[in-house]
Amino acid sequence: MNNAPHNSSTPRPLPTLPGQADRLLRQLEWNVIRRLDGLLQGDYRTLMRGSGLDLADLREYQPHDDVRHIDWNVTARLNLPHVRVFTEDREMSAWFLLDLSPSINFGPQGNAKRDILAGFVAVLARLLTRHGNRVGAMLYGAGGGAQRAVDAVLPPGSSRAHVLQLVHRLLQPAPARQAGATQLQTLLQAALGNIRRRSTVFVVSDFISTPGWEKPLAQLAQRHDVVAVRLLDPLELELPDVGLLTLHDAETGEQLQVDTHDRAFRHRFARLAAEREAVLRAGLSQAGADTLELCTDDDLVDALLRFMDLRRHRVRPAFTASATPAAQAA
Repeated sequence: MNNAPHNSSTPRPLPTLPGQADRLLRQLEWNVIRRLDGLLQGDYRTLMRGSGLDLADLREYQPHDDVRHIDWNVTARLNLPHVRVFTEDREMSAWFLLDLSPSINFGPQGNAKRDILAGFVAVLARLLTRHGNRVGAMLYGAGGGAQRAVDAVLPPGSSRAHVLQLVHRLLQPAPARQAGATQLQTLLQAALGNIRRRSTVFVVSDFISTPGWEKPLAQLAQRHDVVAVRLLDPLELELPDVGLLTLHDAETGEQLQVDTHDRAFRHRFARLAAEREAVLRAGLSQAGADTLELCTDDDLVDALLRFMDLRRHRVRPAFTASATPAAQAA
């Protein structure tokens, strides 16, 4: 099975009325954005990286710097690679590529991966638009079609009403979808063909997908400033000892009953999770995109501060867990 265990109970339906989106955004503005405002003063440029034309400085080359910015004259003179640093544009566009496939509905009631996605996108979109930037979104898996590359495209906008429209789309309950594995590469390929101007691109997904997303993600990172935002739940790392448990693959509809009292089974489960984690880590690293993990037990403010620190120092974050292939463990 391609997905993590799924609770057998019916998930709580998400609110759909426009008023619900406004209440959620107001709550986030009060509880999250207000706290961040006092912590991010002077850190505007850690949010988005521009491509301005005014030369500001020269510094030593760091891993994952754009090789097109290497100053070859200075490099030859000092015998050490140096890159040009430009004054960044203040008004930029950001795009959210959102994976709304069935697997993101997994997680604790009220704090599933889908809830984490909605909160992260709402906060970041509002932070960016308050600085005059424009944000757009491409949604995959929101229309119930397993083979469609993109179910909805929201062109870039900069108003609070525009952010509310995006949040409203994220809060709508997922429609019934035909069984089929997520193909994240179709969303990334659609972004390659549709996002023309250099932008900051947030790919928000649990990356539970058929293979093939690595190449288009790398191509996207060559053209844009890409941040891979990975959603995960602790149960995707290991199973608790709770006796007989029915696992449901949200992607394919398959079900499997397992005995979690069996220590050997739990060990196989964790080993396969670690193997898939290694593959995922390698794919994200080779793509050259910054990576942020959002766990269902994370504090959103802490997660966003980690993101700012990551952008400031250009350091890759540590990975913890991958989705668990339960059927293979069985």
